[in-house]
Amino acid sequence: MKLHVQTLFVAIGLGIKRNWHIFLAIIAGILFGNYIHENPSSFNTFVKLLEFIGQAFIRLIQMVVIPLVCSAIVVGISSVGDSRQIGKFGKKMIIYYGIITFAAVSIGAVLVSAIKPGIGIQHFISQTAAAEIQSHVQAAITEQQGNIGTLFLNMIPQNPLESLARGEMIPIIFFALIFSLALSKVGEINRPIVSFFESVFAATMKITDWIMVFAAPGIFALTTVAVSQFGLGIFNTISKFLGVIFIGFLIQFFIVYPLVLKIFSKVPVTTFYIAIIEALLVAFGTASSSATLPLTIACCEKRGISHKICSFVLPLGATLNMDGTALFQVVCVLFLMQAYGVPYDLSQVFLIMALVIISSSTAAGIPGGGLITIALVLNNFGLTPAQLIEGFAFLFAIERVADMLRTTVNVASDAVVAAVIADNENEINYDLLNNTEQYKEII
Repeated sequence: MKLHVQTLFVAIGLGIKRNWHIFLAIIAGILFGNYIHENPSSFNTFVKLLEFIGQAFIRLIQMVVIPLVCSAIVVGISSVGDSRQIGKFGKKMIIYYGIITFAAVSIGAVLVSAIKPGIGIQHFISQTAAAEIQSHVQAAITEQQGNIGTLFLNMIPQNPLESLARGEMIPIIFFALIFSLALSKVGEINRPIVSFFESVFAATMKITDWIMVFAAPGIFALTTVAVSQFGLGIFNTISKFLGVIFIGFLIQFFIVYPLVLKIFSKVPVTTFYIAIIEALLVAFGTASSSATLPLTIACCEKRGISHKICSFVLPLGATLNMDGTALFQVVCVLFLMQAYGVPYDLSQVFLIMALVIISSSTAAGIPGGGLITIALVLNNFGLTPAQLIEGFAFLFAIERVADMLRTTVNVASDAVVAAVIADNENEINYDLLNNTEQYKEII
């Protein structure tokens, strides 16, 4: 394995060369957020302003997600044309995403079982914070209790227009896939509709270019607000728990993904990480894989992966492939079971892993989107609603810190699978990918 930790610094260094404003915004946000945490009374109005700026940036970028996803899927599948080729792409995508996600939950389960970060941690769980989120979490538990089948049924929209209005990504993608497959079967009569969606895709990508002008202030605001709430001292309090998560993400990022690239493709690992560094930085800053999707597509397409692959694999991956979220959820579930003294054996660990794979794939690609779905898993393993509420209060306290890391992992995973499939199908331009000096700036 030639890829080591220094590879990240090389990638980040080259990323700064093109996107220093984003990287510096993250660093400045961390430092300034900690200063505000230590002097809270002096910055109340300013923090509210930063909250507004950060949320406005996320909303702007989420504004184009649904039209981008729908148009990308329609254009992608119609451009593939051959339904057998679509089936081949889909089959490979499921296999690669399955391998990566299983590796993630396995890593999380092994680490948390070996290090046991939940032992003796219960007194850190805030009762005050628990009361504030009690109604929200209890409603989620009541709705999802023992209802795994509903997760699958909810993937099928009863009314596609209603799902569009609500922004329900999985039902939207399900309908877009069915609609696109139907378009690919009706012949040349589909051209007016396909041309319409080609125009929508081009327009949403242009809007994304405009929105990215505000990336630095938006990410600075989001990072500052997140750190100002808890300060850097939160790391000392829950160091073992965060250590497990961080080690798990490092293993996934520096071992699992490079292995997948090396075993299943000829894609050079270091070069590829350099190629997607803008998307990784924005993913870290926004903690939203859906919000980062336009940039992920732009990075992959402008660095050599064909539009045919990007438009098919990346929108699906941004919604269904959440291996960073899956790793985080496994750690959280076993952590809370340890904290509350709930016994579990190997068979239950495997069941938790299976449930987490299901719940993570139904999590929204937005900040905090994967946290509530953990209720489904925890409720099946002996934790009372009161314990769940206390535990969720604790997890919400560190959610933003972990969310930034796991979103970065999720986005990297989507790009890695797109690159592997593109290599398998001869849909990658290696002259463009390997020519890092000629990369056009994405942001």
